[in-house]
Amino acid sequence: MNPTVTIIVLNWNGKDLTLSCLESLSKVTYQNASVLLVDNGSSDGSIEAIKEKFPQVDILGLDKNYGYAGGNNRGYQSISENSTDFVCFLNNDTEVAPNFIDKLVDASKKLGNNNLFGPKIYYAGNPGVIWYAGGIVKLPLRIYHRGIRKADSEEFSKVIQTDYVTGCCLFTSWETINNLKGFDESFGMYSEDVDLCLRAKKLGLKSYFIPSARVWHKVSASLGGAFTFKKILRRLKSNLRLIKKYGYTN
Repeated sequence: MNPTVTIIVLNWNGKDLTLSCLESLSKVTYQNASVLLVDNGSSDGSIEAIKEKFPQVDILGLDKNYGYAGGNNRGYQSISENSTDFVCFLNNDTEVAPNFIDKLVDASKKLGNNNLFGPKIYYAGNPGVIWYAGGIVKLPLRIYHRGIRKADSEEFSKVIQTDYVTGCCLFTSWETINNLKGFDESFGMYSEDVDLCLRAKKLGLKSYFIPSARVWHKVSASLGGAFTFKKILRRLKSNLRLIKKYGYTN
């Protein structure tokens, strides 16, 4: 039997984006996958709309907005290793290729179940242009996506080991995320994914970019655009926290 996969989608007042994401996920071809929608205390009727359109989706309704790290942590903690082999944390502002879970599961079989894996991610508004093809960490100054804003090409079509997997779509075993005690909730927003992968590396685990798994990201839709002041400020605060925690990297 194929391993079980739980796709965790986090929502906070993003009803329309989430419904679009769930519509995409309804076409997933992997036969042993389920979706858990974690709602961070939405007030826009998200839960009611999701129940009506996607009654097969499990919903974990939280009492307030716990942010990216807190919401996803409560999501994976609500299930157990006996219930699922793998978890895939997926932003609600994404759409996926139907076979993206198949490709990530195949990669885990070849490269090691307890490592971390991320797909090739394109801009949804420009679907041939790369948003993520691996993550590079060079503290204190730079944390960035390999291939960002470049046209897709053979260069970005090879499996590589990478510094981090973006939390936009991060796939790993339930055992791994549990052993890592989930995302560090002190970050608030941004860099939780980098921190998770750096902690995993300390335990001898690896992060991989899997180009055959494909996702399209409606970049920063929840914050109003790719270069808002709010986003820049939050990224700066998160990067400072990473520097304080890890110092310098090569």
